[in-house]
Amino acid sequence: SELFEKLKLSKLDELYYEIESPLMFILAEMEKEGIRADKSYLMGLLKEYDKKIGSLSKEVYQICGQEFNLNSPKQLGKILYQKLNLKPIKKGKTGPSTDEETLKKLSSYHPVAGMILKYRELSKIKSTYIEGLLKNIAESDNKIHPTFNQTTTQTGRLSCSNPNLQNIPIRSELGKQIRRAFIPDGKNDIFISADYSQIELRILAHLSKDPALIEAFKKEKDVHKHTAALIFGLKEAGIDDAMRSAAKTVNFGIIYGISPYGLAKQLGVSIPEAANFIDSYFSLYPKVKEYMTKEIERSRKSGYTSTLFNRRRYVPEINSPDIAIREFGERIAINTPIQGTSADLIKKVMVAIDSEIKTKNIPLKLILQIHDELLYQTDLQNLKTAKNLIKDKMENTLLLDVPLKVNIASGTNWLELH
Repeated sequence: SELFEKLKLSKLDELYYEIESPLMFILAEMEKEGIRADKSYLMGLLKEYDKKIGSLSKEVYQICGQEFNLNSPKQLGKILYQKLNLKPIKKGKTGPSTDEETLKKLSSYHPVAGMILKYRELSKIKSTYIEGLLKNIAESDNKIHPTFNQTTTQTGRLSCSNPNLQNIPIRSELGKQIRRAFIPDGKNDIFISADYSQIELRILAHLSKDPALIEAFKKEKDVHKHTAALIFGLKEAGIDDAMRSAAKTVNFGIIYGISPYGLAKQLGVSIPEAANFIDSYFSLYPKVKEYMTKEIERSRKSGYTSTLFNRRRYVPEINSPDIAIREFGERIAINTPIQGTSADLIKKVMVAIDSEIKTKNIPLKLILQIHDELLYQTDLQNLKTAKNLIKDKMENTLLLDVPLKVNIASGTNWLELH
């Protein structure tokens, strides 16, 4: 057909027939299967949060000497800037700002600002996660059946809605409490979580062919510590957590085409210091810089950028006369081949695992996809077989210049897996 010929000409036939087309059925099965949520646990959590929010509100009212609507920026502004006499930091639409950035700065001068931030965090968790999840539990099977959107992102990543289970915070205590609510179907069932370790940095190493970055992954070095040692001119043993954390920000920032200004903001350092970090990074990994320059030029000429699987993303912004728009286009040209290849790979893996499940009749069900992580459910008898199958397909479906590493864990709720 004409469509097939067009796909073939653009080298998109493999992406369509071997990844996207079979994936439709896998996503349909995953949505139909759903994930079980512990309703009584969530109800208990809701009560707990109501209590926390109530007592925090009382505390704020006590300090301020009056009650007011904590959700009203206008009323909050009056309290902060008139009653408590705090100095406004920046202007909002209707007066001095009360946004997160402002409150963070004001919290050094008055405890109420920090308490408002806490109140907002608790309220968001309560409404978005606890109440949001409760209203999405189907009465027929006590499960949540989210929608996975296959064609909504420019990079090829899946997105999730009604509700979005891909954005439940992982590191905060509050997020951990939410993850505990997700449980397997029966007493004999168990969850398996498999997620790629530093997949985007590994793809960057492969695409750029940078020998130092490839070497770091081949030798299984802690790549953030390794980068920190080179940036700070120390031995790896002398690198502390703060240095490693700074190097991690640089490593991931580079993938997104971060600017010295953006890095300075994230690290809390001066712009020249941040620029120095970026320059040091590129002198350690010169092929990364070379790759990025070539990728920008290629996208400028062809008008699109592509992944290892030939998925295209058109980048008209890259030829804009407006510098801000043009730089945005350049960041897309750098990041899409990395993030997009990672998205294509996990889709290909989902197809490969599904094919094996059906061929060998293994009782293994895909429950969720959270970008670089796959969540499956199996029974205790098949746990070892299932783990081996998932790990093998994730690490060997695509062979790169660097090994792909997968962290795999099992548990009786989603929290136990991390």
